[in-house]
Amino acid sequence: MLTAQENETLCRVEGEAPMGRLMRRHWIPALLSEQVAEPDGKPVRVTILGEKLVAYRDTEGRVGVLGEMCPHRKASLAFGRNENCGLRCLYHGWKMDVEGNVVDMPSEPKESGFAERVKHKAYPAREAGGFVWIYMGEPALMPAFEPPPWAPTPEAHAAIVRIELPCNWAQIMEGQIDSAHSSSLHSSDMRPARGEAAAKDTHWVRPSTDKNPRIQVQVTNYGMRYAAIRRPIMNAATQDYVRITTLVAPFIALIPPNATYNVASVITPRDDTSSYFHFIAWHPEREAITTEAWRKFCVAEVGVDVDAEFRPMKRHAWNDYLQDREWMKSGDSFTGIPGIPNQDIAMWESMGPIADRTSERLGASDIAVIQFRRIMLDAVARHEAGAEPIGLAEPHLPMAKLRSYQGVVPKTENWRILGASEEEAAALGGIEEEEDERAMSQAAVA
Repeated sequence: MLTAQENETLCRVEGEAPMGRLMRRHWIPALLSEQVAEPDGKPVRVTILGEKLVAYRDTEGRVGVLGEMCPHRKASLAFGRNENCGLRCLYHGWKMDVEGNVVDMPSEPKESGFAERVKHKAYPAREAGGFVWIYMGEPALMPAFEPPPWAPTPEAHAAIVRIELPCNWAQIMEGQIDSAHSSSLHSSDMRPARGEAAAKDTHWVRPSTDKNPRIQVQVTNYGMRYAAIRRPIMNAATQDYVRITTLVAPFIALIPPNATYNVASVITPRDDTSSYFHFIAWHPEREAITTEAWRKFCVAEVGVDVDAEFRPMKRHAWNDYLQDREWMKSGDSFTGIPGIPNQDIAMWESMGPIADRTSERLGASDIAVIQFRRIMLDAVARHEAGAEPIGLAEPHLPMAKLRSYQGVVPKTENWRILGASEEEAAALGGIEEEEDERAMSQAAVA
């Protein structure tokens, strides 16, 4: 469990909150490129770390992410005209480019030079892996932009689900790195079967019936890798079924893949009590699943399950997410809720806008969750003391080199380098096993 103050530090991201200051030092996945696909198209509202912003693609295809409120009289630029390489406020016609320069000010005399003295809030933006990424920190400290793990090559393809949720980022991330819950909550969608883990049209299969994984953690300078080790259906005396999840702090979790595609999740804090959740299926060389098929599989189709702004349309806390009790009684669904993300969402939102971690009763299966909290609280403390942000200090591994893993392997196999790229394996080999074991023992007594 955490103290009340530790819980506040972990969860709060708005204003001068220490966690928000840490996150501002990273490139933040703010919205999907598809939301601003059209040059001179409709501006899109987005809130990040409590800041209200507006994103648009200009005439030349550049993406701008500006403060939503016009610097003049604070009318919303979301209503603005996106034209001729700028966003023009409807109220008095002030026009801002993607860098926040006021390029036209028709309500003021040109000879006044007023436009040259006004600079609107604008954050640097880059595109990669289907996302628009922004940097909200001090300009002098801006790190080099690098592609995310699901965009390691130009040929890589990612299908992305996006859902806006009314709960804090940390309880969503904890759900993404919690391997133990999948054997219960998702048991109707992740079914035991002989052979390799695979993705079917309606569900996933994996080669284990074990609901009590042994959790082992390896702390890294970008977050952690951890293994959930289960008994496989076949050859359990000599082999283990290993699922490795990789936390790339602070926003990304790489979920164990299947034989068809890799899986990742991205959690972007909207404010203290709401978040943008992203669930990604990707392949480094080809389109393994279309965006439409992925959203249908996840029961998160735009216009059917979520609206054009990616807000849930049908399933909410007030209607119990349309949980079907008869479906549960039939034995065909453990939860009565369709779609892996929707099952998770019901759990995350039921914890409240910010989960109370002061009275939890945690066990051995929660070691990775406990370690996540310690990693992030330690990262905040170090950053507040003047250290480089987690993931940016040397030796730095580019995100595109990081991976998750799943497979049946001999019990003698060293899980710590399974699935790792050559560069990552070399770095992980430098982390002593004793350090890993000490981290695990600390978590176990938390």
